Parts: sequence; C-alpha cells; structure tokens
Amino acid sequence: MSRILFVTPPYTCWGVQTIGNWPPLQLAYLAGAALKAGHEAKIFDAMNKKLGFDEIRAQIEDYRPDFVMSLDYLPVTGAISTATVPAALEALAVAKQVDPTVITMIGGPHPTFMYDEILRDPANHADYVLRGEAEETLVDLMATLPSGSPDAVPGIAFLRDGDVIATPLRQHIADLDTLEVAWHLLDWEDYHYNVEPWGRMASVLTSRGCMMGCAFCSQRLFWRGDWRARDPKGVVDEMRLLIEKYEVEFITLIDAYPTRDRERWIQLLDLLIEADLGAHLLIETRVEDIIRDADILPKYRQAGIIHVYLGAETSTDEMLNSLNKGTTIDQNKQAIDLLKANDIMIEASFMIGFPNETWETVKATANEAIRLNPDIAVFPVITPMPFTPLYEEMKDRIRVFDYSKYNLVTPIIEPYAMSLDDITIALGRCYMTFYANKMTEILALPEGFKRRYMLSAMKQMMKDYGEHFDFLGIGMAKMSAMPKKMGEAMKGRTPSE
Repeated sequence: MSRILFVTPPYTCWGVQTIGNWPPLQLAYLAGAALKAGHEAKIFDAMNKKLGFDEIRAQIEDYRPDFVMSLDYLPVTGAISTATVPAALEALAVAKQVDPTVITMIGGPHPTFMYDEILRDPANHADYVLRGEAEETLVDLMATLPSGSPDAVPGIAFLRDGDVIATPLRQHIADLDTLEVAWHLLDWEDYHYNVEPWGRMASVLTSRGCMMGCAFCSQRLFWRGDWRARDPKGVVDEMRLLIEKYEVEFITLIDAYPTRDRERWIQLLDLLIEADLGAHLLIETRVEDIIRDADILPKYRQAGIIHVYLGAETSTDEMLNSLNKGTTIDQNKQAIDLLKANDIMIEASFMIGFPNETWETVKATANEAIRLNPDIAVFPVITPMPFTPLYEEMKDRIRVFDYSKYNLVTPIIEPYAMSLDDITIALGRCYMTFYANKMTEILALPEGFKRRYMLSAMKQMMKDYGEHFDFLGIGMAKMSAMPKKMGEAMKGRTPSE
C-alpha cells in the first residue's frame, strides 16, 4: 500500500471562481480509484482554501506521501484549464524540495497534449504525465512503481536519459458506474454557491466526453470524440447521498454535454422529479438541445434545474461558423427565449478579442448580448489553447506565452486593429454596457426567487469585478463609469449586507 496526496494548484482568477467554490471532482475520482486499489489517499484543495505553496509544503511534510499528483484544474470545466498548469507544476516542485524521492504526477487536458514541452523543461519536476482518462492509469502506475518499469503502463509519458517516452493511450473506461468518488476526503465547508439562496455546492458528472468540434475547446480532443454516460439511477443515488450526508444544496452537472442522448436525459429528469431531492441544479448544454427539448423544458424546472449556461459566443453567423459551433444567432435567441418561458435562468457567453476585432465589432457583440438578453452575460476573451485548432489559426497573433494568463480574462491575441490594452478596456465596456442595460429589467421583476437570485449574482460579479480591475489592467478609476444605479440597486438587497 502506498500513500498519495492530491493537490489542487493555488490559482485564482476573476471569472469562473467568482460566484462559487466547486469541489475538485476530478481529484475525488482519482482518490476514489486509489482507495479502491488499497492505497491511502488525501486531498489538499489549496485553490478553494485560498492557500499557497507554503501550506502545500507543510501538508507534504506532515503527510509524507509516496506520490503527489496535481492536475491542470479549474473547478467547472476541463476545457480551459491551461492557466493552472504553472501553479500545478510548482506544487510538484515543492514536493520534490521536501522529499526528492517522492514520485510526482500531473494530468488533465493540457499535460495530455503538451507532455513533451512539460517534460523537456529543465525546471520541470513532474516525473510522470498521465494522459487522458486517468483513474485506471493511476492505479496501474502506482502498482508498477517504484520497483517496476513504467514502459508497460498505457497512458503515461516520462523522461528517460533525456528522451521523452510516451506509451500508447489507454482505452477509455467501459463502465463509468464502476468508478467511486472519495467524497469523504473533501472539506465540505470549503464549497459553496455565492448566489442567493446560497448553500453548499457539489459537482456531479453524469457523462464523459464530447463529439462536437468547437475550435476553441479541448473536450473533443481530450475524449477522442467519445461520449459515455452513467446510469441515471446511479446519478440520482449519488445526488441523494450528497444532499443527505454532506448537506449539499446546489449541484452543478459539469459534463461537457449532459443532454446529448435525449432518451437518457428524459429518464434522468423523470427520476429527479420522482426523487424530489430539493437541491438546485445548474447545467451547461448546447443551444440546439434546448430547442430540441422545447416540449420537455417544463421537466427541466420540475427536476430542479434553475440555471443553464449556453455558449452564444459571437454576434454573427460568420463568426459562429469560423468557430465550428454548428449554431446560428437566431438559434441562440430561440433557445434563450424558450428557457425564459420556462422560468429558468440563462447564462450566456460572448467572446471578444478575435484577430479581426475592432471597436465596432466589440460594440456589436455587446449589442448582441443585449438583444439576446440572457439573465447573465459573460464575455470571455478568445484564448487559443496550444493544442486546439484555434491555436494554429491564430498563432501569428499570439503575444502572451505565460500559460498562467490563459484564463479567458487576459488578452492573448493582438487584433490587427486593436492593442492588447484595447481588448482589456473593451472587456470592461462589454460588462458595463450589458449590466447597465440589465438593471432596469431586474428591478422591475416582482419580488421573488428570480429577482433575489439575479440581484445577488450581479452584486457578486460586480464586487469581484471591481476588486480585480487592476488585474485587468484598466485601473480602479474606470469603475466610475459603471452606472451609479447598479451599486444603488444592489446595496441592501441581500442578507449578506
């Protein structure tokens, strides 16, 4: 039996971490696999504890693990986690400083594709890169090391005598329901949703994989175009456990594509309605599936789904085609209107910062967000992850090579007609334009769940937005451009005041 410590990288950035702290589900799956194989495991979530490398060092000194593993990890998605890689690798370097004999490992989308770059870096302290789906690979590797040769372990890469050795990728796990999640290793007080009615937050995977070809996303590449689903009954049982044992009140389905199989999705919704668990559910899915499900959207709400995230992405069909989204702006509008008609909150994303961006196209994007009128709009900066099709298309315009900045907030691409600083300012203007327009609508809502939810969400976003404006490079003085009515509307309208 070996002892393994799983560490989340101590990384923070305005954006995905603004409205809640999600548990590191990916690490909990890996820890479950290690425990099932007879090993001892511990999870140290430095990210959500808001702790740093000194605390990681103390954990390693105290626990004395045989293995330390980290991921390129962000709490809600594996598609944009490149930004955490430097911090994850630094955590492994700390482990080596404490004990040079400890075996260090890293996994996730970025290391899966960029293992050669990672391993050849003279400053690297990762002994092994786990490529692709990692549960079985981890158990296999731990059984083989330290006495055996890793060459026969599928799905890894490592350095030997200056050469990078990459073994063949492992077949995907045939039955996801055989996996166990080490929920008991999480410090549940760390995980909460910051939007009224607030509450403890969990993440659940009901499927793995994606076959869609969005040019900016790693999901299809990472899962090799595969999609596998869990038994809906097992999913509901897992949710019941989280609610009854760990007092969870919000659950995010962090699947890349939870609604792909309509028949299975209906079965899951029906089981959730029957179970009446009382939790609030949040999901991300595709525009065309919302349109497909127009006749069953009431089931979404009855099942507890209160919040749906959609990728609207751009203001023109031409740009959507260039991103290989497979949707149109009219479909975006139709899906948003359908969700509104069923009293489900909609969050939609609208990208800026493309090579052909101009002040006019930025304005068009903000206006499109206003036209579509989701409840919440976010404006990610287009970021060509180094292993996606987008990278090849835009690499001549890349000006930032520090992966820690690949966070969908920091401009990476320099447009032909704008500077990086211009994109940063444009980002602020998009948010201020949309939410200045949105406030009147929200204040006109009748008192009730949606009004409280929306005011709380906006307050949290704008509070964090203001605190991090210097990070965005604009300076706090620009916050004076935010309409005064926004601050006045938010003040005193939630119990946190």
